Amino acid sequence: MNETAMQAFWFFGIFISLLFIIGVYCILATFNLLRALIGVEVLIKGATLLIILAGYLTGNTALAQAFVITLIVIEVVVMVVAGGVILWVFRHNGAIDARKLTDLKG
Repeated sequence: MNETAMQAFWFFGIFISLLFIIGVYCILATFNLLRALIGVEVLIKGATLLIILAGYLTGNTALAQAFVITLIVIEVVVMVVAGGVILWVFRHNGAIDARKLTDLKG
């Protein structure tokens, strides 16, 4: 690797690590389903940036772009379904607190 690639690796590597830490913290530290969904979104964005960085460092930018576009399409579907589930929980429980999901019947 040349010097500019190493600098890009360290700069983006630290930023991607921070995104992963923030995403995991958002998921684990709250019982609010909407905040957990935002944490999942941040994690997926970190994975997207990691794929782009790997494609840049290996020289396979076209393959990385194809993976990222596929990941974005899957992410949109997952977020819409999860948003629908959160909306259903809010309509039936009056809150989006995960602790209130323990008394469901069915």
